Amino acid sequence: MILNNLNNLKYNNGENFFLIAGPCVIENEEAPFEIAEKIYSICEKLQLPFIFKASYRKANRSSINSFTGIGDEKGLEILSQIRRQLQIPVITDIHTEQEAELAAQYVDILQIPAFLCRQTSLLLAAGKTGKYVNIKKGQFVSPESMQFALHKVRSVDNENVMLTERGTMFGYQDMVVDFRGVPIMQSFNVPVVLDCTHSLQQPNQSSGVTGGKPELIETIAKAGIAVGVDGIFIETHPNPAEAKSDGANMLRLDLLEELLEKLLAIRRVI
Repeated sequence: MILNNLNNLKYNNGENFFLIAGPCVIENEEAPFEIAEKIYSICEKLQLPFIFKASYRKANRSSINSFTGIGDEKGLEILSQIRRQLQIPVITDIHTEQEAELAAQYVDILQIPAFLCRQTSLLLAAGKTGKYVNIKKGQFVSPESMQFALHKVRSVDNENVMLTERGTMFGYQDMVVDFRGVPIMQSFNVPVVLDCTHSLQQPNQSSGVTGGKPELIETIAKAGIAVGVDGIFIETHPNPAEAKSDGANMLRLDLLEELLEKLLAIRRVI
């Protein structure tokens, strides 16, 4: 599906899936540019639509000691610089109505975290900015129920919405992806994205740090392409073991190109 009204998204012709990728969070001033440039280079080679993702702030951490960011405006300015220098769209999470207004000045897409997908005031505020809104399906929400989150954004005359599948709780400490949800959410006439990294999280660990199964990213991604998702979401880092947030479920950056080549081959077949 073509993403209408999204500036600077190259190769946006519907032939391939689009890629949302980047680190979990803006960790410093240098790394985001290095990661964005590497992914951009890969996507240029493969002619793949690319949206750079990084959170300028992480508000939903288990432990009070977890890294949350380098400062709101500093993080947002880095996203804006990447947007300008590479001429690509960028996406970031928001958590409050005030953040919607602030972040909209710097990015192209506002992302609603899964645990906030029913937050009416947040969805309305995001919609009112006129920006694209990516709503991540809550781990506790059925695919059918996501139509109501979608309607909230559309109620303020914003049709620029996408939905993201990111797994459903399977007990306290595991996630499972129900791929039946992809065509169900596509029936609402919006692009549907598969989050291949957060779907493999192992939350609620006794350490206060979320675990994950990154060795299964390829498995989840292949299945998503096979069932026809419109976009793939992958958090990636040069050294996930040293990442300041969600390193346990991120893809190592040097593995990304080979994975995308495999996904494109599956896409051509279907």
